[in-house]
Order: sequence, then structure tokens, then C-alpha cells
Amino acid sequence: MSLHVFGAIVTGHGCAANNRGETGGNITTLQKLLWKGQVYTTVSAEAIRWALRYYWEYIAKLEVNRKWDNEKDEHIWQDEKWEGWSKANGKNFIDDDVLGFMKAEGAKVEGEKGVTSKRRGVLEVTRAISTTPFAGDISFNAKSGKKDRTSLYGAEMHATRYQYGFAMTPERLRDKKRCMDVLDGLMNLGEVAGNHGRFLFDFSPESVVLRVSQDPAPRLLYCFSEQGGRVSAPDLVRKITAGDIHKEEVFAGGPVVEESGIVAAIGEKRCFSGIKAAFAAAKEVIEKHLL
Repeated sequence: MSLHVFGAIVTGHGCAANNRGETGGNITTLQKLLWKGQVYTTVSAEAIRWALRYYWEYIAKLEVNRKWDNEKDEHIWQDEKWEGWSKANGKNFIDDDVLGFMKAEGAKVEGEKGVTSKRRGVLEVTRAISTTPFAGDISFNAKSGKKDRTSLYGAEMHATRYQYGFAMTPERLRDKKRCMDVLDGLMNLGEVAGNHGRFLFDFSPESVVLRVSQDPAPRLLYCFSEQGGRVSAPDLVRKITAGDIHKEEVFAGGPVVEESGIVAAIGEKRCFSGIKAAFAAAKEVIEKHLL
């Protein structure tokens, strides 16, 4: 059976803004959804994937196919036709291998079929959802200089954490070692979702639960709950206690281990005060199985 790697991540508490939804007049709105009967703010999986590619290129210094030009605000392709994938040992890039790609071209001659180049992404990422409902906070601002109809502007803000999950099957990667680069990227993910000079939200994990298993179902997505500013994972503990998730598969790190009975459920050896130690323990198990 294949080995699968799953994770549930919750960020630290911060002031989120500028993850653009529909702009209402001079107000920049946040994206929202109805979640458990209330309105919560959300960050797209595409924004998380974009930040992950940016990390690989600029922080980890890895070769990516879609290089980002900060001056022009556009991508520069290294292999726009993905020719490396047509050969067993052809050159390929981590972002194509992990995140996948697709390009559909229409038929050049009438009556012929079009051509599609595609690869399903190995890494799947959920949409991030705030851990607390949106209360409707808005900042009002006035720009300096010559006044016009946009001189007064505002932005919706949300003081909250965000939680999201991911799943991947390392055996599906052309280069299995890239699984480690994925985990390193998620562990060190910084700016996500339209952050700029006015708004900085740290999207790195404050707490994390990782699962390395032959079970194809994650069973831990959106497992975090926040009450009174404290994060716990009661649903995860319930599933471990019930035997739906084997405790030997789970690694937890961060403040959540102190709040939710996780230590009693999986044991002290798999619980860590910091998230980096939890990632390191999970990576060690993956290396023994795959690399």
C-alpha cells in the first residue's frame, strides 16, 4: 500500500486584511463563507500554493518552472511546454511535480482534436478558514497628496487565526525527496494572500498535527477549535480514542498539545512543544519508508 502524508495547520493570532474579495465602493473586502451557521473569513488554496512556490524559489533557492519576476509582477516560464515530462529521465521542476499543471490548446486544423498537457497535483491543499467568526471590523484611511474620489478608503480586517489542511502521496512524485521540500515550505510559510506593506499576517504554523499513514483518508482536516483564545483539537482526540486514527501515525507540535488531551491520546514521544520538532519527527518516519 502507498504511504500518505496528511497535515492540519493552525496559524498564530494576527490581524488579517487584503485577501481580496469583491470591492464595495472604497472598501476592500475579505473573502467570506458561511461555516457552521456563521460568517467566517477565508483564504484560498491557490494563495497558499502560490506562497509555497515563492518560498521554493526565493527562500529555498530551488529551481521552479514558473519563476516570479518581482519587478514586472508576472511569471517567466522555464519550460512552457513541459517537454521534460515526455522522457522518463527528462528535466522537471519541483512546482510542476508537486503542484501539477494543465494547458489546453485548441486544434490547429479543423476536424482535428486539441492537445492537452496536464499533470494532477500530488499536493492537495484545503481552503484556509478563520477559527473565529467575522465581526465586521473595518479600518478607515485617507491617502496623502491631491484629493480625489478615492482619497478616503477602508479595508475589512479580521483578528483571528486560520486553519487549513493538506494531503500528498510521496510515491506519486517524480522525485520522492521533494516531499521534504513540501514539508519545509509549509513549516516556514510566511506571507500569504495579498499581504503587502500595510498588512502582514504570519501564515506559518503555530500548531500542527501531522499524520503518516497507509490510510488514504486524511480524517483530521479542520480539526482545530478555538475557545477563549485557546486552540484545541477535541475531534481529533475523539477519532484517535475511537481507533479511526492510529496513535502511532500522529505527530503534534505547538501549544495545541497542552490544551486538547493529545498527549494522553498519542503519548509524549509524539508530542512536541514546537512545530519544527514535530515536522522533523514526521520526516524521519517518511525517510525510513520511502527514501
